[in-house]
Amino acid sequence: MAGISSLGAQSGLDLEGIVNATIEAERVPKVNRLNRQESQLSVELSFIGELKSVMSDFKDAAAKLADVDQYNKNKTTVTQPESGDIISVSSDGDAAPGSFEVEVVNMAKGSRATSSAGAFTDAEQVISSQSGSLTFSAGDKSFTVDIAADATLDDIRKQVNDADDNFGVTFNIINTGSEARLVATSSETGAGNDIEITNTNADFDALSTVANAGGAGGMSIAAEDQSTDALIRVDGIDATSPDNTFEDVIQGSTITVEGESQNGETATMRIAEDNSAVRKNIDGFVKAYNNVMGLLGQAGAEGAQFQGDATVRSIENQMRRFLSEEAGGLSMFNAGFGIDDENKLQQENTLTSVSEVAKERFGDFEKLFAGENGLASRIEDYVNTYTSFGGSLQTRTDSLNNRLDRVDDQREQLNQRLEQLENRLRQKYSGLDSLLGQLQSTSNRLDQQLSGLPGFGGNKE
Repeated sequence: MAGISSLGAQSGLDLEGIVNATIEAERVPKVNRLNRQESQLSVELSFIGELKSVMSDFKDAAAKLADVDQYNKNKTTVTQPESGDIISVSSDGDAAPGSFEVEVVNMAKGSRATSSAGAFTDAEQVISSQSGSLTFSAGDKSFTVDIAADATLDDIRKQVNDADDNFGVTFNIINTGSEARLVATSSETGAGNDIEITNTNADFDALSTVANAGGAGGMSIAAEDQSTDALIRVDGIDATSPDNTFEDVIQGSTITVEGESQNGETATMRIAEDNSAVRKNIDGFVKAYNNVMGLLGQAGAEGAQFQGDATVRSIENQMRRFLSEEAGGLSMFNAGFGIDDENKLQQENTLTSVSEVAKERFGDFEKLFAGENGLASRIEDYVNTYTSFGGSLQTRTDSLNNRLDRVDDQREQLNQRLEQLENRLRQKYSGLDSLLGQLQSTSNRLDQQLSGLPGFGGNKE
């Protein structure tokens, strides 16, 4: 806003200083007022933002306690025998606590078929000059492989093993030195699920368990190579499964067989209630509650900016009311929560503690937070009235931002007015500076002229 030339150059007066002092006298009180407004609004806006954040965290912490799944968890541990791991176990909420001794008598296995002695000379033997197909089945699964004419034993091996719909059949060739033996294994376990191989070309009978014309083929399954069920013994009671997974043999638990017991060894399986998730979420809830109350207490303290603020008082009162509201026959107070000397929520009171109540009345404790119209849903509804779109805190935030925008507008308007005032003052004082300069110049000429007259300090001759 400074002028092109400095005022006072003609008159010798400090007119520049007068203009600046006048501008400052007009600017400083108004700028200070706007700064105070901006500071107060910024502090309030920051507080509202922080309040929304801690209230949202409080709602989220309550929501975690509303998750019914966390109240029905079990923890299962397995102590394996010295010979090695024989089982793995998972349990759900239906499993009752208990301890069990599990012996794996035998694992489920698939069947194994072997070709007859002397059936094949080597892997490169051509099986048939005509095409045909082999069909493999075990249990309710099957697939078919089309074999081209003049295919060798090794060609067929590769084709079977690479079939896209192969459900778990493997062809292997064992070269003894004097002949080749074909071995077919199936991954389909369970008693009665032996592999069956049929064909459409009698030349393939040596590759089949069933001949083309009926009857036995060249592949046979020894008694010890038949598919079998898995057998486990739980506390002396036998249980079987067509595969190595036992569901609900112990209700609510799934036992997977990993190996067979040696010399009757057993694995010890223990099921116990697992409330660690509930305890962790209670800790988070208490922390979130105290964060809300701590912020409100600090903001509304005596002499603080928000002392007596209606929103602060209202939220504080409702947060305290949550402690006494009942759901499922419990309130937070008779569920073991309490308030210490610093008004912080803690997990014990003069009568009991959260851990004791949760141990004795776990079902009621669950209903307090997770039941229909439980505390968590009430907290969510209440917090949403403040933090959701259109909520009171959001409305207040929008209002504060609008007021900050108006402060910016007032600053701009003030700068424009001060610029206009400076222009007026410079015009005013520029004329005065010019006039005084002219008067000073006239005075100097008169002094010079008078000094030349007799009796005025000039020549006296």
